Amino acid sequence: MLQRTPLFEKHVASGARMVEFGGWEMPVQYSGIIDEHNAVRQGVGMFDISHMGRLMVRGPQAEEYLQNLVTCDVASIPLGQSNYGLLCRPDGGIVDDIFIYHLPDEFLVVINASNREKDWQWLHAHTEGFDVEIVSRSDRWAMLAVQGPGAEELMIRAEESGAGSLGAMPFHGVALSSLFGYTTMVSRTGYTGEDGFELFFDAVHAEEFWDKLVGLGATPCGLGARDSLRFEPCLALYGHEIGDDINPYEARLGWVVKLDKGEFVGREALAAIKAAGVSRRLTGFELVGKGVARGDYPVHALDGEPIGFVTTGMPAPTVGRPLGMAYVPTSLSAEGSEFDVIIRGKPVRARAVKMPFYKPQYKK
Repeated sequence: MLQRTPLFEKHVASGARMVEFGGWEMPVQYSGIIDEHNAVRQGVGMFDISHMGRLMVRGPQAEEYLQNLVTCDVASIPLGQSNYGLLCRPDGGIVDDIFIYHLPDEFLVVINASNREKDWQWLHAHTEGFDVEIVSRSDRWAMLAVQGPGAEELMIRAEESGAGSLGAMPFHGVALSSLFGYTTMVSRTGYTGEDGFELFFDAVHAEEFWDKLVGLGATPCGLGARDSLRFEPCLALYGHEIGDDINPYEARLGWVVKLDKGEFVGREALAAIKAAGVSRRLTGFELVGKGVARGDYPVHALDGEPIGFVTTGMPAPTVGRPLGMAYVPTSLSAEGSEFDVIIRGKPVRARAVKMPFYKPQYKK
């Protein structure tokens, strides 16, 4: 059976089209993907992301434990801040991409919905030698993302105090607040390429939060718009741009690998990969010929040789043309390089273009 978030009944009552995603029954759209995409780019949209995993890492050696397990420098994350990181295998493959929030006396780790069980096992498999405790909050808390240029104003209005403290929250900041009379952890994070906030609160209040945020002007959005929104700024999605058989340097995520911070799982392999260089690389492309590239479509060299695959492709709503990301040989990853995407059995010419397709509008 598919799992459901605390907002499942609300989604159905709102007329959302429900689909399977990572073992969950989730809304793919309400009014329409383009409408919802534009609502986030131009105003404020809201996503139910309660299917994602939320784990508390605590104990005297919580920081040392995470430092040994993730690619980013956990020791450099100030209290009240968060950072993006990767869990990597000893061979450098990506177990998952995660967000780490530095809270008083503990860390919150947010993981992908499809990897909740895998990550739970991975984290526990590496606790030996560390005085650390891992506690799940995935079922106890709901999680919403409020995203778009209008998110800050909406969140200020939602604050019980009306003091506007959330407006002053820095990029990647995290703090406790009071929204609609309930204690809420709020972070200035998101995965749409826009300014925005993510909210963590007791799941029993999920429907009330949803209704009140809609009442303040937030547009309900589904997974379809979430995908198109993260695609335009070229933000990686597990199972598409990243996975167990893909390393960070291939995925253009070398910036989140801090080799000089000390030992961590995968460091030796990643150092060797960086020194040798990668043979393939994630590359943005536009279609020169007619068609729309989709995930898993084959990529061929101009002589017909199979050389790679599309990770994500679609007509980008904000940019206004069909674009995609694909893994191709490094020699074909430079802007202007050409190759063919095989669409319905026929080669369609594509040209490598600069990434990202849309410049993120984060408030920094």
